[in-house]
Amino acid sequence: MDKNSKIYVAGHRGMVGSAIVRELEKQGYNNIVTRTHKELDLTRQDQVEKFFEEEKPEYVFLAAAKVGGIEANQSSLADFMYDNMILEMNVIHSAWKNGCKKLEFLGSSCIYPRMAPQPMKENCLLTSELEKTNEAYALAKISGLKYCEYLNKQYGMDYISVMPTNLYGPNDNYHPTHSHVLPAMLRRFHEAKEAGLSKVVCWGDGSPLREFLYVDDLANLCVFLMNNYSGDETVNAGTGKELTIKELAETIAKVVGYEGEIQWDSTKPNGTPRKLLDVSKAAGLGWTYKTELEDGIRLAYEDFLNNPMRAER
Repeated sequence: MDKNSKIYVAGHRGMVGSAIVRELEKQGYNNIVTRTHKELDLTRQDQVEKFFEEEKPEYVFLAAAKVGGIEANQSSLADFMYDNMILEMNVIHSAWKNGCKKLEFLGSSCIYPRMAPQPMKENCLLTSELEKTNEAYALAKISGLKYCEYLNKQYGMDYISVMPTNLYGPNDNYHPTHSHVLPAMLRRFHEAKEAGLSKVVCWGDGSPLREFLYVDDLANLCVFLMNNYSGDETVNAGTGKELTIKELAETIAKVVGYEGEIQWDSTKPNGTPRKLLDVSKAAGLGWTYKTELEDGIRLAYEDFLNNPMRAER
């Protein structure tokens, strides 16, 4: 990408999209195109086609998606599949039709099989059954990844994909039931501290292992890959480090300053037992993460405290 290339970031108000815009601006890219959901509904094919015909971006970062935690995924299976699949197909297809040089599709590590060998390599995709609690979302993301691959094979395009592990950081969603585990815990421990509660109850038994990547590190990788990677296979984005959900809760409580008891409700689902990405491919390309988890949680907590919309999201 040249510094004045026309770059469209889909989903620029979300956590990932806003981080990509920050990273692009930091690196001196000065022709960034964005649209709010009100200005452009990506689930409407006619609107997406009109946008690409008029703007003709040279590069596209597809970071827009309907996302949520276990509860949201379980209760809205059809919505998660339809909205994500139609959104990504509209954008990728219109980008291709209008001569987009390169597109980068943002997926999720939930695309990998529930019981995939750990750490998960990119080539384990579609080798066994998916985790049922987010199967609909995963199937939609796999479809987007595969559509990029098929455009490359059939039409010689240069469309790539990146699969992040669990993300957190500025502009996260802190909704009490529709957010992911880290921001949900951040809010819960903060509110417990403010209310002087003696205990906080968390879902599951605390045993699942998870990996977390600070979103600004992901954005740095996204721009790096757009400039340095071409290929059909996706690239994992993570730290290569993991911890239990129990350890995560304890770390968040420490950062927030909550000193009460942490209890576990084992009647609630744990989700996938372990999700660690093999990040050797990104490392081989010359990239590694920069932000350690506790430092990142402190930055995320600062964002939470300064986010006036956190109670409504």
